[in-house]
Amino acid sequence: MISRETLKTPQDVLAALKAGLTLCQQDLYQFNLSGLELQKANFHRATLIRANLRQADLSEANLSAADLRGADLSQAILRDANLLSACLYRVDLSGADLRGAILTDIKLLGAKYNSQTLFPEDFAYKSSGAIGPNANLNGAQLNTANLRNADLQGASLLGAYLGGADLTLTNLQGARLSQADLRTAWLAGAYLRNARLNGANLAGADLRAADMTGVEFEQLESIAGADFTKVQGLSDEMRSRLLSHPAQELDTPHALTRRTTRASLESI
Repeated sequence: MISRETLKTPQDVLAALKAGLTLCQQDLYQFNLSGLELQKANFHRATLIRANLRQADLSEANLSAADLRGADLSQAILRDANLLSACLYRVDLSGADLRGAILTDIKLLGAKYNSQTLFPEDFAYKSSGAIGPNANLNGAQLNTANLRNADLQGASLLGAYLGGADLTLTNLQGARLSQADLRTAWLAGAYLRNARLNGANLAGADLRAADMTGVEFEQLESIAGADFTKVQGLSDEMRSRLLSHPAQELDTPHALTRRTTRASLESI
């Protein structure tokens, strides 16, 4: 086996591959392999935790049982790659091409994809635990998750746990968030058009400048300390309904901005 000391740079990795050497079980933790030509490379059981593989060409590569937790695979080419039993927790797959890839027993919990990500036609990515458009994330444990700028358009997040999650500028258009726990979540600038928030808990949430046009929010569990400053699309009827919450909730200040929920609503 090649020693870690031998593989210190991306050029070392390319040289090893050119020499016909295998990279099975290699420790490539946090390696920067972005944009490299890695077709047919053998990374079986390799450690690629938090590796930068952005725009890398991994066509027909063997990544079976590889540990890719937290790796950046955005815009990577993974056509016909072998990802059998690979661990892709929290991986960024935005714009990645996985057509023809073997994804049996792959672990995708918390991985991000977007509308440009290409999965094999028969792969049920929406129910894989990955995060992206139309994903089924009902009841998902996403407390304190970094979902900034994520595309969750049309996603189902019924009863999801999103307390303290960073949803800044996230696209949640048409998302189903009924009964979701959004306490102290960061939703500044989030796109919530036509989202369903019925029964959700918004206590301490930061909704500054969020677009709430057409949002449904019957029987919200709490809005204590939520900051609605400069929220867009909030109709007079919606605003009045929020202001009908108990005074104890309305007069609670947001932990960061120190503005009370009542003051943030009256400023709109």
